[in-house]
Amino acid sequence: RWEEGSFPRISSIRGTAWENTRSKLQKEIEKVATQILELYAARSVEKTESMKTDTAMYREFSSQFQYKETKDQAASIIELEKDLASTEITDRLLCGDVGFGKTEVAMRGCMIAVSNGKQAAILAPTTVLAFQHFKTLEERFSKTPVKIEMLSRFYSAAKQKEVLKDLKESKIDIIVGTHRLLSKDVEFTDLGFLVVDEEHRFGVAHKERIKEIKKGVATLSMTATPIPRTLQMSLLGIRNVSF
Repeated sequence: RWEEGSFPRISSIRGTAWENTRSKLQKEIEKVATQILELYAARSVEKTESMKTDTAMYREFSSQFQYKETKDQAASIIELEKDLASTEITDRLLCGDVGFGKTEVAMRGCMIAVSNGKQAAILAPTTVLAFQHFKTLEERFSKTPVKIEMLSRFYSAAKQKEVLKDLKESKIDIIVGTHRLLSKDVEFTDLGFLVVDEEHRFGVAHKERIKEIKKGVATLSMTATPIPRTLQMSLLGIRNVSF
């Protein structure tokens, strides 16, 4: 198995090395595919506590949206609301170009979780993107009592320690961050909703950690460029998808 960023050794197709490598890779692919199917099979039979989507807090937040939802955006919000109101563990893929309004859909889910007494997290692949999400959330939730924070390398070690303490003590409702959120020292009081932005841009180790966190948590994955595997899983019905 090659590490990300390293260059694979080139083998001649006339020798046995190529065939051995191909055979080994085939087994690895089958192993990963089996793990993915087992994970989603387990999630499909597990039940979770349904969330209320008709709270006064959520209705007020929705009414504060300064734009009129597009047809697709409104449909995606309704689909997510139905997911969260169900006892099945939410796992929805949201596909849309930049400017589609994916972040608003994600924020609706965050507010549903918070209004049900749970915490929400938004995971982004880069510090810049995490900071953009953080500023967007700060503005969108400015008229609410929701406490929002960020965890990234922009913060000093002392500030990060303070954020982690507040997160553990439920003083933070929504946390935004990079792969730093996947560290073992990050503890939630009750994580109810996870947003993963452009999951395919995370490394292998990070994806494994994401899968661990997702096991019992409602998850919304956002992307403008779904990779073939993710799109195929959605088209096969393994994951729900909104366009």
